[in-house]
Amino acid sequence: MKETSASTQPSWFGTAPPLPDFPKLTQNSKADVVVVGGGIAGLTTAYLLTREGRDVVVLESGKLGSGETGRTTAHLSNALDDRYTTLEELFGEEGARIAAQSHGGAIDLINDIVRAEHIACDFARVNGYLFLPKDGNPKELADELAAAHRVGLTGVRRLADSPTKGFQTGECLEFPNQGQFHIIKYLRGLIEAITRRGGRIFTHTHVSEVQGGKKAQVTTADGFTVTAKAVLMATNTPVNDRVVMHTKQHPYRTYAIAARIPHGSVTRALYWDTPDPYHYIRLEEVPGEPDGINYDLLIVGGEDHKTGQGVPEESLRCLEEWTREHFPMIESIEYRWSGQVLEPSDSLGYAGRNPLDKDNVYIITGDSGHGMTHGTLGAMIVADLIQGRKTPWEKLYDPGRVTLRPTSIKEFAVENANVAAEYTDLLTGGDVSTEEEIKPGAGAVLRRGLTKVAVYRDPQGQTHTCSAICPHLGCVVHWNGLESSWDCPCHGSRFDAYGHLLAGPSNEDLASAE
Repeated sequence: MKETSASTQPSWFGTAPPLPDFPKLTQNSKADVVVVGGGIAGLTTAYLLTREGRDVVVLESGKLGSGETGRTTAHLSNALDDRYTTLEELFGEEGARIAAQSHGGAIDLINDIVRAEHIACDFARVNGYLFLPKDGNPKELADELAAAHRVGLTGVRRLADSPTKGFQTGECLEFPNQGQFHIIKYLRGLIEAITRRGGRIFTHTHVSEVQGGKKAQVTTADGFTVTAKAVLMATNTPVNDRVVMHTKQHPYRTYAIAARIPHGSVTRALYWDTPDPYHYIRLEEVPGEPDGINYDLLIVGGEDHKTGQGVPEESLRCLEEWTREHFPMIESIEYRWSGQVLEPSDSLGYAGRNPLDKDNVYIITGDSGHGMTHGTLGAMIVADLIQGRKTPWEKLYDPGRVTLRPTSIKEFAVENANVAAEYTDLLTGGDVSTEEEIKPGAGAVLRRGLTKVAVYRDPQGQTHTCSAICPHLGCVVHWNGLESSWDCPCHGSRFDAYGHLLAGPSNEDLASAE
């Protein structure tokens, strides 16, 4: 089993011991709450509930942290990607204010947990700098500064240049009191706290069915059940939903590299530029022996594109070129990887009761590139709802919300038209005409009669064939050569080279070619 949902390795797994593994669920069980998903959203919810004495079971289909949480760049920020100017247009000044408060509150909670549980995860408060590209419009910074102040971020200030070493941004906005940490080390601390308080964790346990109601229940692929008073689906994208949430948010692949640089050559901070797709930057210190810092890893991400619709190798190449151009002190590229983010049509994620479901089934999804803070604030919302408490953030992040503003309506229409266009693949020819054209270690889609098949040729030259039709809603999958996976260009389901499920919204493998 891979450590994460793709073939490339993030720096986090190379700079920390592996997370503990747990037994598979092998009998029926009961709990107050069952959490499906062992990333930051699920584990934070489990932590908050066990801290209040609730009996919690966590079910993870792979290893803990093996989904998108393990593929983050671990920024902790309330400087949101879609900008407060846009959030004001979509949700009004009060909605944008709550967005700022909630993401800032998530950073504060992480800080509090680190202190309370004595988690050694390299947590640090740092400044963040939002800067323009060479041809950027300074008015964009002026407008965002005014909006940030209106929503309560009065400490944000405009500078002619960042007061940093090794990288000068030029004109920028400084966001104080942001944060960063080592995600795998942090998850280890959460896991230890959960189990110490009686929480039960099961890994390699795939949930195949979810039912709400007075006695909510989840059923595993092996036929075992966990009955509970409430269920949280914290699986990045809600695999218990067939359609509703998947028309409201859209999957993108994002790329990251970690480059070795001399320690202290670049000031530790968060950096983000304003283009679309944009770039995001931070530092990770790598300890040396016996004590001290050996070198720094410069972690840079960006070059996003719709899942299944870009050229991953080209995106990674562009990211490396951009990074080398802006940071000439780079000695080597140590890690290269990609991840998946979900972009809601109206820019903010979802956390709360699942639409069209019973009151006791909850979801956390739609991170919009802020998975660490959204997963944390989502856990705060869901934990409060399960405990019967009202939260001022509940309405803004309600998964059932409908945002009828021109910007969100246009985005909804454009993204779903893009999905509809992908179904024309059902009528076209294949990537290649014959299996013989596929090189070892690569995959391609072939037409076979009235349908299409996904063919992978392993390094030894043996071919492996399965259906190319995604089980979720019937799109044709595309080969991702960087991650050796089959990616659905409609709603982002992903499968390994042999057709085994990596990530939803599909909840089953690609079918047999027969």
